[in-house]
Amino acid sequence: MLRAAGVSAGDEVIVPAFGDSEPAEAALLAGAMPVFADIDPDTYCLDPAAVETVVSPRTAAVVVVHRFGHQAPLGSLYAVGRRHGFLVLEQGEPGAPYANVAVRKERAAHLDRRLRGVWTPQGGAVHTYEQYVVRVPGNGRPDRDAFARALRARGVDCRVPVKTPVHRMPAFRRDAFLPETERAADETLALPLDGALTKRDMQRMVSVCNALGGLLQDAF
Repeated sequence: MLRAAGVSAGDEVIVPAFGDSEPAEAALLAGAMPVFADIDPDTYCLDPAAVETVVSPRTAAVVVVHRFGHQAPLGSLYAVGRRHGFLVLEQGEPGAPYANVAVRKERAAHLDRRLRGVWTPQGGAVHTYEQYVVRVPGNGRPDRDAFARALRARGVDCRVPVKTPVHRMPAFRRDAFLPETERAADETLALPLDGALTKRDMQRMVSVCNALGGLLQDAF
């Protein structure tokens, strides 16, 4: 994608560090240098203001990733690209049939109304909930990890969506200031939202999360 767009050796490509390493790897394959920008804490997508702070005369492109079913702010990012003369390239998450999106939205709304002790996603009309990602706020402790272990012990499936930000991986390590990326990597947890869940599964998930979340909140 980057080579076809004309990106070459000596160029810089702005990419997110919150997510997988594919955009950064693509930049290296094109001979360019990946440059990491911070995310919006509500959408987990690139923050246009953060992108603007890392633009340089060598910036050739920014790779935009739509995350967890959130749509990145393409209009604002295209405006930054036009202002500085670089390309804006999209990398999306796998889509799903509309019926599945409708089911996920319905289940997400149910969880939004009932979950306590965790921060529920900032939804919006365009969120398709490819993943239902909550935050378990910490206070200098690995609360999210303890919370996840406790959920699994009680029969609720969950997973950490981004274990290590890309700028902390050995192959891409950079001394970058990305506070929202770091915070999201420490706090986010994906809860199940697939069609196999029964009403009883949903009720158990809410009950267990609320009980554990209350204990965590009381500890601070």
